[in-house]
Amino acid sequence: MAETLADEAAAVPERPRERRAAKILPALEALLFSTARPVRKKDLADVLEATPEAVEEALVLLAADADRPERGLRLESVAGGWRFVTRPEHDGLLRRFHDVSERSRLSLAALETLAIIAYRQPITLPEIQEIRGVNSASVLNTLFEKNLVTTAGRKSVVGSPFLYRTTPDFLIRFGLKDIGELPRPEELAEDLAATVDDPSVREPMPEARVAGESIPITEEEEPGPASDS
Repeated sequence: MAETLADEAAAVPERPRERRAAKILPALEALLFSTARPVRKKDLADVLEATPEAVEEALVLLAADADRPERGLRLESVAGGWRFVTRPEHDGLLRRFHDVSERSRLSLAALETLAIIAYRQPITLPEIQEIRGVNSASVLNTLFEKNLVTTAGRKSVVGSPFLYRTTPDFLIRFGLKDIGELPRPEELAEDLAATVDDPSVREPMPEARVAGESIPITEEEEPGPASDS
């Protein structure tokens, strides 16, 4: 019986996929506008029942249309997917509308620990602490709470400590398509040298917001106690 059902399912022809980008363009825009999370091209193609080529062409058209200066949104490629975000120049307006006066920032210790994990992943807590020279368990716990890092198994050494790596949320927060887009250390050194030599003081760039996303309230910077894994 099971074999008969399997044979019947295999015999059902697959529905032809849409090949015209213009045909799926409105539905594609609606899908991306409805979610705050980046959506992969493969997932878009499956939902829209379209070919990967049609989705690729439709994304190019949608990005070009959203890139016009009179638009309040733009299409962003981040963390292996696509999503709509608000333009940075409207950050102040959105903050006033949502009655949010302060930004959500990571502490310097959290940024330092996150950078170590991003460049050395997978890495253990003892290795992080050896680089930083201070106990980093509570800072690591904060990064866990913000879903910026996660475990990646255990290292095959005495004690079998946990290995840690960054998450897709890390890529989203920092606007990266993948971990390979992290700047190389030598590029950071050159940029730092140029910044030190530049006497002008630049204002920080406003943050882009996901379409339909509420602006978060200020996060607590002082991490709570955490136990070492």
